Amino acid sequence: MIGWVLIDSETQSEAVMVDLFLGKVLVKNNKDKDELDTEREIILRLQNRILMLFFGSGECEKCQDFAPTLKDFYKKLTDEFYVERSAQLVLLYISLDSSEEQQEKFLKELPKRCLFLPYEDPYRTELGVMFEVKDLPRVVVLRPDCSVLTPNAVAEICSLGPDCYRNWQEGAELIDRNFMMNEEFDEGKMRSITDPIRRVKYKVEDKKKKKKNKKDDDGEEDGNDGGGPWG
Repeated sequence: MIGWVLIDSETQSEAVMVDLFLGKVLVKNNKDKDELDTEREIILRLQNRILMLFFGSGECEKCQDFAPTLKDFYKKLTDEFYVERSAQLVLLYISLDSSEEQQEKFLKELPKRCLFLPYEDPYRTELGVMFEVKDLPRVVVLRPDCSVLTPNAVAEICSLGPDCYRNWQEGAELIDRNFMMNEEFDEGKMRSITDPIRRVKYKVEDKKKKKKNKKDDDGEEDGNDGGGPWG
């Protein structure tokens, strides 16, 4: 097991998750495929987070069917359009694809905010053995201390959606007071499918109006009647 490095007693309990991936390279599923390859980057990205290990393959029909649901689930917990602040949640794709090309193709179906292990890293299969993955798709949910919170959350994600996170948050005893669902997506307040877009539009217009009024007020104080030096 990899030893503790740069970890004091106060952060040791939060760093077990990090310890699972120290010495590894994690890749961001973005256009540039940015790598997290330093100890500091790994710690900052994983500590005090609930981790979802998604074991899957683009060759698996059930995985292909599940991918859109998983993408929507993760997006609604981490995208600013849906939440005030992102949940303390990380999605890591553990590829069991038979080729790197297949892995690359399937990654396009997954959230851009997720991470993955390089195809050439044998640790992918080691993790499969470690968590006794025998069928796909499989989503193993881990607490920050690396203990298993849910051995397979696929059914839960499909039936409960983002509400899963609140259950996991309680089960992991994770302090995440910053996480809030955006009020526009409160079902009790949503009046139509376009209501969230309409509200965002009004917020933007309101900000512009306030800015204009402030500018006019400043102009009057300067005796320029709001016209500026060329008015």
